[in-house]
Amino acid sequence: MSVEKPLPISLPAFTLLEEPELAFASGDPKARHRHPLLGLSRFGAFDQASYRHYSQDLRVAYVGPRSGAALVRDMRESLRGPQRNTDNNSYAQAYPGFENLFGVDLLSADKQAHVVWPEELYDLGQGDTVSERVRAALHHALRRLEAVRAQFDVALVYFPDRWLPHLRTKEFDAHDELKALGAQLGIPTQVINDKSLKFGNWGARAWRLSVALYAKAGGTPWKLAPIEGIPEDTAYIGLAYAIRRSSDAAHYVTCCSQVFDMEGGGMQFIAFEANDAIADEAEARRNPFLSQADMRAVLTRSVRLYLEGHAGRVPRRLVIHKTTSFTESELKGVQDATQSIPEVECIEIGSSSAWRGVWMVESPGKQPSIQPARFPVPRGTLVMTSGNAALLWLAGNAPSAVGGRDYFQGGKSIPKPIVLRRHMGRGPFELLASEAMALAKMDWNNDALYDPLPVTIMYSQRLSRTISNVPSLPAHSYPYRLFM
Repeated sequence: MSVEKPLPISLPAFTLLEEPELAFASGDPKARHRHPLLGLSRFGAFDQASYRHYSQDLRVAYVGPRSGAALVRDMRESLRGPQRNTDNNSYAQAYPGFENLFGVDLLSADKQAHVVWPEELYDLGQGDTVSERVRAALHHALRRLEAVRAQFDVALVYFPDRWLPHLRTKEFDAHDELKALGAQLGIPTQVINDKSLKFGNWGARAWRLSVALYAKAGGTPWKLAPIEGIPEDTAYIGLAYAIRRSSDAAHYVTCCSQVFDMEGGGMQFIAFEANDAIADEAEARRNPFLSQADMRAVLTRSVRLYLEGHAGRVPRRLVIHKTTSFTESELKGVQDATQSIPEVECIEIGSSSAWRGVWMVESPGKQPSIQPARFPVPRGTLVMTSGNAALLWLAGNAPSAVGGRDYFQGGKSIPKPIVLRRHMGRGPFELLASEAMALAKMDWNNDALYDPLPVTIMYSQRLSRTISNVPSLPAHSYPYRLFM
């Protein structure tokens, strides 16, 4: 009995996309760079001139136990001056100091904008359980800060390591509780823990915290530079789903929508609760899709939010990202809500692809042969797998971002591609992939070159997680920076 060997599969030729540029120093068309940290160092923040006009300093408040106040103060002081970056890779950059980057100083707020807690969790707030006491302490602290909101820009909240076992349980997540309350009160927060205080590379720590603090205070560190072939007035929406429990044991699918303009600005969240309750939570998780009416409603609200931020101007093109497929009912809802928009793209983005790739290069010597390269598949490699689907390596070797030297973020494992699958729209896949690459560089909450997914997906998922853990968060629109 003979066994037939499987036939080899031949994929189409790949396309190698350029690393997207970021825009800095608004008003200077030459202030562009592929490297976010180098761009900041050379040109300054995108809105530095306007930020300095209405704010002389960036002031931080403190919330936490008394023993952490001096530690957090010393960390803040370390952000004001230059710091050496000890990471041994071609991406790492020395930190030049907060004022050199953003044109404003980083100072402590007045005494009234600090809330000092007792040293032990059991002495916090009131309640029968530790979770209740922590929740009460957070609400009391942020209400006090709300009363002096004009005296600070960002609140630093310190959770010591000895508290951590009680701050995240199946029923309670102090981080999400803090973000939800801060969103409702309009107070941006930065959580500090012992890991960040003791982090050995002060330069890397300074980059991460300074960019995040500036963005949370309302600044814009960088935006996307225009991408050739993408029309002006393009809007991006990221959708994610969460399951909310109600007191009557019903479950509601909540759709979290994040809205961007073409430059990655105007970032707003919307939490929208579906009309139909589902009695069984398992069924809700198996079927996290919206009805036609609910999809129409959430997109109508999302587009309206874009119009409000753009003087009533309707986008010429709308790109919608989500991690699950678009059902027929959802697509009909999209069509209902976007009749005035000339071009609409519905893109499913999958991150659990089983595909892997190895970059092959010619080996030295007389005999022509190939061998695996020392570094992975280049970032921006695009391979079509069908007429409506493609593999895109968001993670990979990115030499063009670091002056031609090899650079693979993280430096470990074989990077896997994301899957782009189009359910509605037309036009070159190269544009969809270039947008995904660019939006992966718009997370202002770290100092990395890129995230594993576009920020449309990353932050809508973050809001959906917060909603799952804090069902009391009202289904309103919120600035992006309040959930960073």
